[in-house]
Amino acid sequence: MSNGARRKKRVNKPVRTGAREVIESGGNVFADLNVPNAQESLAQAKLARQIGQLIADRKLTQVKAAALLGIDQPKVSALLRGRLQGFSSDRLFRFLNALGSDVEIVVRPTNRKSAKAHTRVVVAS
Repeated sequence: MSNGARRKKRVNKPVRTGAREVIESGGNVFADLNVPNAQESLAQAKLARQIGQLIADRKLTQVKAAALLGIDQPKVSALLRGRLQGFSSDRLFRFLNALGSDVEIVVRPTNRKSAKAHTRVVVAS
């Protein structure tokens, strides 16, 4: 949540909808799928989404975006499709800078006792 509010942690309970069982997401699809480094994967996905939004807002073709980002067009295509293998967070930060966005990293102690620290991406408007 971008306003700083914290959501209560929910236990994902199966729900029956007709003949199918649906399990509500806990808020991080990567964690729901037991992907290693789920928080980092979600953060990178949000960064990639913002990069895609900036490319769309500027009406850049993939070829023009590739030239601006210093990569080839197939890598832009992969990035826009969410195929983020080979894209470190640092590299995504550099792409955001190349597209005219400042990236600010804030490190602070967690304010929650007994809770694990976390990483999140907040896009300011």
